[in-house]
Amino acid sequence: MSRIYFDHAATTPVLPQAREAMARALDVWANPSSPHGEGRAARKALEEARHAVAEALGWRHDVIFTSGASEAVAIAARRAAVPARAYGATEHDIVPATMGEGAKVLPVGEDGLIDMEALDSCLAEGPTLVAVQQVNNETGVVQPIGAIADKVRNAGSVLLADCAQSAGKLPLPDADLIAISAHKFGGSPGIGALLVRDLGLLEATGGQEKGYRRGTQNLPGAVGMAAALQSRAFEQAMPRLADLRRRLDEGVKASGGVVIAEGSERIANIGAIAMPGGQSSGLLVQFDLAGFAVSAGSACSSGAMKESRVLNAMRVNPAIASSFLRISFGPSTSEADVDAFLAEWQRIASRQRAA
Repeated sequence: MSRIYFDHAATTPVLPQAREAMARALDVWANPSSPHGEGRAARKALEEARHAVAEALGWRHDVIFTSGASEAVAIAARRAAVPARAYGATEHDIVPATMGEGAKVLPVGEDGLIDMEALDSCLAEGPTLVAVQQVNNETGVVQPIGAIADKVRNAGSVLLADCAQSAGKLPLPDADLIAISAHKFGGSPGIGALLVRDLGLLEATGGQEKGYRRGTQNLPGAVGMAAALQSRAFEQAMPRLADLRRRLDEGVKASGGVVIAEGSERIANIGAIAMPGGQSSGLLVQFDLAGFAVSAGSACSSGAMKESRVLNAMRVNPAIASSFLRISFGPSTSEADVDAFLAEWQRIASRQRAA
């Protein structure tokens, strides 16, 4: 049975360009921190990858390589040189886990967007590290990150933008700190970066990456990440994926389903849908048996089938939230893939109505 993959927001396949670049980088086997000739060659390749990542993203400041977006967020959350912390109620789980118990939680509306009055009140209390996703990993909702950045900067605070779902797909926001992860745009798992406007914003701890991250750098991963961004595979596919997402939304609604956050701006490659009367766990199994890889939210929590913090924060009706699925596309996703999914969706919905 040929399977169809609809979980690109969790991890998308490594692009051929990234595979080839990583294979070449594996021949540069030395530690980039070593002083000998082999180490210097590895260092040169690493710095070329750093420059390529920054250039591909239009970033003119520092790039700190990390193991992924989660580590990048953790570095910023724990070491930003401002006294207070705040984050949106729909952020990825790594954010509340690293921002500390004293951090303020900024509510969102039913549209999934940050409450701007709550943000203003928070910023009025003094310099704060504010963490906001550019694109939500469960619903695809796009925050008005430009307006948020203006407010944060005018208040003398610092903005950390989690761009794990948007890097390589949308223009980066004008943030102070940006977290990205290669396996969301065609690089390999285990490599990401923290983009830093001013290194003085962070406390240094020694070690590699100019003293901001300890551990031997993942040279093949960094080279592969650069190649994935340079390919612009996702960026170029986004207009076509927007058409596919509209096709998905229309088909789901025509079969009695619900599109979550339908009225909000959403990224083209993520669809958040629900089949009222169903259960996410059961729907996942049925689609998997039918040959479709889908998810019920963040890959970090969907395996445990926990209640979604994101949907709770958006005050989504529990009957809808309990049957939530995330369908996410990649550059290889086709119209035929979406039509096959919709046909299976209709069959499952019909069985459910007849039960």
